[in-house]
Amino acid sequence: MSSVLLIAGEKSGEEHALSFLPQMKAMDPGLEVYGVGGDELKKQGMELVYHLKDFSSWGISEVIGKIPFYLRAEKNLIEMVKTKGTKTAILIDFQDFNLRLAKKLKKLGVNVLYYVAPQAWAWKAYRAQVLANTVHTLFTILPFEREWFGSRGVKQVKGVMHPLGLHYKDELHQIPARPFSSMKDGVNLLLLPGSRNFEVQGLLPEFLAVADLLKKHCKVRVTLVRTSSVKDTLYDYYAPKIDHIYKSDELTQALREAHISLAASGTVTLSTALFEVPTVVCYKGSLLNEFIFYNFISYKGPISLANIVHEKMVFPELLQYEANPTVIMRKIMPWLTNMSTYEKIKAELKETKNKISGEDFDLPRYLLDVIQKGHCN
Repeated sequence: MSSVLLIAGEKSGEEHALSFLPQMKAMDPGLEVYGVGGDELKKQGMELVYHLKDFSSWGISEVIGKIPFYLRAEKNLIEMVKTKGTKTAILIDFQDFNLRLAKKLKKLGVNVLYYVAPQAWAWKAYRAQVLANTVHTLFTILPFEREWFGSRGVKQVKGVMHPLGLHYKDELHQIPARPFSSMKDGVNLLLLPGSRNFEVQGLLPEFLAVADLLKKHCKVRVTLVRTSSVKDTLYDYYAPKIDHIYKSDELTQALREAHISLAASGTVTLSTALFEVPTVVCYKGSLLNEFIFYNFISYKGPISLANIVHEKMVFPELLQYEANPTVIMRKIMPWLTNMSTYEKIKAELKETKNKISGEDFDLPRYLLDVIQKGHCN
């Protein structure tokens, strides 16, 4: 019977695993899977050595406080690999823990299948060399990453569909037309001010000020998607200025109805691109974060995921002091006053789903083949 160590230390990692593990278990019902995961993976027959809710952490201080726990967990998992004679590990994202674990697994002759490449192209480029020295196969979710890591010594790199492509697979078959011929018909403005309190505090007032300016030119329906990780009081204070507030699980509906969007930089910008919603991307952080970004991070490309995927600035990006109502209005008015400009960006956005589709191969079969062969490259 084959066994595999699987590390999904965060909820997003569990969702990645669910995109291939059920098919693998169907092809090999006797496959033994153990490691770090959540309740959904447990339902698939995985032995949870550690639950992801105890494993994940947020912020530097919390990570530092859990270092002894991570070291004990690493030692325990390594011992289980030795005891079970496991020859393959699937490590999903969770970079700091998994890259350290990958080096130790490699020394034991274990094939490391690393799913979701770390963004070494943005910072900590040395991680590419760590991957080159330790992994059997690296799986990437951004179109340019295959060449980037391959050119830095990673021998086997395969592109897989971005998780948002899987998440929206059914909804993307038919994007609604959203009739919009001019500002006189009215504008559906969607606000996506972020998933953290500081983001909403910094951006939502600016976004609503943009809505007020826009109302001087046309009728505006203002909508917002709230997230459970943000304090209710932040939304409640501004609720009178918003026509409709969607819950987080109603994001798809909000995107299908929007003409344009104002969004905090993050994964949601790829969602707006997939649903062909022209978006101005904004970011406001602390002075310390700004200092670190400009002085210690060599990456100088776009920051929003939509632009990273397209490898060009399809969405305007406004950082720090530029993220103000005057500049935002300057970016959205060409879309609303010139239909050819609006249709041009929508045509570019139609290509988003193709850019994140990955390579055409059977991922569960590939993973299972490596597990069943069991020898280290």
